[in-house]
Amino acid sequence: MSTNHLYQKIYIAGHRGMVGSAIVRELRSKGYLNLVVRTHEELDLTNQAAVQLFFETEKPDQVYLAAAKVGGIHANNTYPAEFIYQNLMIQSNVIHHAFRSGVKKLLFLGSSCIYPKEAPQPMGEDALLTGKLESTNEPYAIAKIAGIKMCESYNRQYGDSHGVDYRSVMPTNLYGPEDNYHPENSHVIPALIRRFHEAKITNSPEVMIWGTGTPRREFLYVDDMAAASIFVMELDKKIYDASTKPMQGHINVGYWEDITITQLALAISNVVGYQGKISFNSDKPDGAPQKWMNSNLLKKLGWVAKVDIMNGLAKAYKDFLKIN
Repeated sequence: MSTNHLYQKIYIAGHRGMVGSAIVRELRSKGYLNLVVRTHEELDLTNQAAVQLFFETEKPDQVYLAAAKVGGIHANNTYPAEFIYQNLMIQSNVIHHAFRSGVKKLLFLGSSCIYPKEAPQPMGEDALLTGKLESTNEPYAIAKIAGIKMCESYNRQYGDSHGVDYRSVMPTNLYGPEDNYHPENSHVIPALIRRFHEAKITNSPEVMIWGTGTPRREFLYVDDMAAASIFVMELDKKIYDASTKPMQGHINVGYWEDITITQLALAISNVVGYQGKISFNSDKPDGAPQKWMNSNLLKKLGWVAKVDIMNGLAKAYKDFLKIN
């Protein structure tokens, strides 16, 4: 590959979020020189007219669609209308106006929550739309599924006539720099980092965690996710097309190893330096017994994660200390 690709204009939607900021870091580290970003104040992606004007003016060559409204169980349960509306609008506006402005290559970032609540483990790409979704985040999942299907539909209708090549990647649970450490609206790793840190600072003798501690979850460091995203975006089209299907065009991105919530809690307490007791409230819900992505396809294509959980947690805690 020549160095000409390094001069392509690349728009990263959601560049201040955890995934988007990691993609920016990775693109810069690979030598890309013409990155375009906009803050929410500069460009409201739910505003169709504003998005249309942006694409007509900037005319990027590639788009990484990492912008989304995200949150944990509490946020999904409390704001379901916002989660489905904002994500559908963001995706529809960006994908459609990217197409209208002549963008040939786009990467849409989804979520492992697209898969049915009772999908066989590990969850393969073919599990999509085979069963009921988890009720707590169904609106968000529906929006993400729509994003996948938009990319597939534009490929099917405009691939041959317009050279459209829109791809989708589905990450497992992510963590790392720029995560959300809100005490109520965060995911499990940032929530536990905050709780163990606060318990350490206040010399609390015990940290109580919801559930039995037995559910198994898979976690991927966000810089690995960024590297995987660029790897998939840069795959030769013949290889991508041969590895996917016209109506199953997404690729899972995972670490290929899961751990129990108990193991996770112990790992975070060690990283933080908390020396008190860890207990579990079995009266509280566990959620699904296991959520694990089948990333065989990506592995066969030549990509594997590099950052193990202990090193990743240490980096995440360092990031937490910077902003708290």
